[in-house]
Amino acid sequence: MPDLLAILTPLAWPVAITLAWLAGEFGQRWTGLPRISFYGLVGFLLAAPQLGALPPPDAGAVLLLADLAFGLILFELGYRINLRWLRTNPWIGVAGLAEAGLTFIAVWLIAIAFATPAIDALMLASLAMATSPATVVRVINEQRSSGQVTERALHLCALNCVLAVFAFNASVGLWIFRTSEDIGDALWNSLVLLGVSAFTGAVFGIVVPGVLHLLGKLTQDATVAYALAVILLVAIAHALGLSPVVAALAFGLSARHRRVAFSQAQRNFGALGALLTVVLFVFAASTLDWRKVWAGGALALALVLARLLTKTAGVTAFARLSGTSWRKGALTGLALAPLSVFAILMIEHARHAGVQVVEDLRAVAAVTMLLEVFGPLILQRALVWAHEAPELRHAP
Repeated sequence: MPDLLAILTPLAWPVAITLAWLAGEFGQRWTGLPRISFYGLVGFLLAAPQLGALPPPDAGAVLLLADLAFGLILFELGYRINLRWLRTNPWIGVAGLAEAGLTFIAVWLIAIAFATPAIDALMLASLAMATSPATVVRVINEQRSSGQVTERALHLCALNCVLAVFAFNASVGLWIFRTSEDIGDALWNSLVLLGVSAFTGAVFGIVVPGVLHLLGKLTQDATVAYALAVILLVAIAHALGLSPVVAALAFGLSARHRRVAFSQAQRNFGALGALLTVVLFVFAASTLDWRKVWAGGALALALVLARLLTKTAGVTAFARLSGTSWRKGALTGLALAPLSVFAILMIEHARHAGVQVVEDLRAVAAVTMLLEVFGPLILQRALVWAHEAPELRHAP
């Protein structure tokens, strides 16, 4: 039996990824729902606390692969952000600040009402501000969506990520200061770390396009070059303890404004991006424990509803000022529902950095489980209702 286990254990993740891919393909074909919802379900069911087919996802290699997938998605998100549009129409940014701020306040108050410790409530409220770029980018690309709601959702998603990372790292810095009273370590893990991460990503965004210009390869070869650059950037972020989220976003933003164009066929980074996306969603869902999902059910439902209401209200309030209709403003707010992958990876990084308080945040695993499945569906419906994506199609 030990020999059999020694053989089967290394196969667990490859088999799980294959099963998740098959579930995504057949599930999307039969139901019309986003593939990533099925990836998450398979990862959750096969995880150690449930069926136990997967080993605990604590190994650094799996987290690194998940970060690589997330980095590719964040680079693509950053690349699609048009800073000139935000300068021309600043009300979009104001709407983003409003909905993120409302979400932070509402989630913090609800967490305190559920007797959550103050520092845990701060971290939870910080994470709740975010919108998962992994879900938003993949569903938009899968649906081939385009239009006002699509572009606003992408831009607000990027803003939410930056605000959430800043607030979460500030909370981590506060926790470090309260436990060790080391203000240098606290500042490094809050503000300085983010600045260094953004600077590193921006340097990549200047150097890589410059090299491609020298080589004269800006078409399909650019896809490989940027994929390799993202992989290197995420590896550097891991080695130095930087934020791969901020670094990859800054890389994409900087590369876009170096005016290097991607073709439509190069979205998702092709087969590499598709494969790593399956790994990302299986890994994220495999960190969840059904016991904590069940225990946090009431709090999770309250938080999910609060996020939907505050994000929708915040964006809708500035819809007319930002040049769109009330209806499309509300649909943009709904499109910001996904959260799961972003929150899980942030918690995993904090845990690996030694922040013990994040273990208590796993009590709200139900939030991420709910939005792992329903977040992509809510986003998909918002795009369909905005007439920016086709109606659901599935096999009879």
